[in-house]
Amino acid sequence: MEEAIDAASSNTEILSIPDPNTLANVLNEGVKNTISDPRVTVSYEPDYIPKEQAALPDLPPEQMIAVVQGTVKVEILENNIGYLRIQHIIGEETAQKIGPLLLEHVWSKVLPTSAMILDLRYASSGEVSGIPYIVSYFTDDEPLIQIDSIYDRTSDITTELWSMPTLLGERYGSSKPLIILTSQSTKDIAEDVAYVLKNLKRATIVGEKTAGGAVKTAKIKVGDTDFYVTVPVAKSISPITGKSWEIVGVTPNVQVDAEDALNAAIEIINLRSETPMLIEAAA
Repeated sequence: MEEAIDAASSNTEILSIPDPNTLANVLNEGVKNTISDPRVTVSYEPDYIPKEQAALPDLPPEQMIAVVQGTVKVEILENNIGYLRIQHIIGEETAQKIGPLLLEHVWSKVLPTSAMILDLRYASSGEVSGIPYIVSYFTDDEPLIQIDSIYDRTSDITTELWSMPTLLGERYGSSKPLIILTSQSTKDIAEDVAYVLKNLKRATIVGEKTAGGAVKTAKIKVGDTDFYVTVPVAKSISPITGKSWEIVGVTPNVQVDAEDALNAAIEIINLRSETPMLIEAAA
């Protein structure tokens, strides 16, 4: 990257581009061709305001319920199949605040089902601390499993993520069928959840290959300009596979178009439920 920057800084043709948006696009293409990492981007954002991690405010119960319903969608499909769509992976602090509401309005509905479809096709944001929560609801309390290692480049610290021994409410367990739906828009923390459950042999992934994002990124201001460089500042390394889903994405077990993934998942679950009866009938 340093070599590319040195080369670009002496390229008067590029630096003389008057329109900042055009310049950002040219620089972005140059970065993409130089380091082959689509997560590193250059942008021109004169109105950018850094986002601070805001704590969830204390809201009245009815507003908290609206927050929960806006984050997840739950249905009970035919043949007692639970359907749970998540758009954002909440973190530990948020889970502690709205956990009882999630249990009452979401989890209690899908817990008695015979199989579950976890829809992550639209999940593109989340918090690292939410990974153990989701994974633990679909695994057993013992033995504890190391599910991820996250290296933070800024602090030079590696954090191990483990399954949790205790949870709010009951676990879905490790025996009932679980299918995760993915798309090209499934990104970052949601990819981590899908990768972990796939490689624990706990879930079948159905849909499209995921985006290949990053577990954590930072947007760095370039000098006193309105140009920013977005770069990954942490890396996920699976203790299960020794590899990472970052850049390459999560490859589904059953590859279908995202819009067809739900129907394909239902067919798979129904076929699996019928197989023991077919075998018994044949015997």
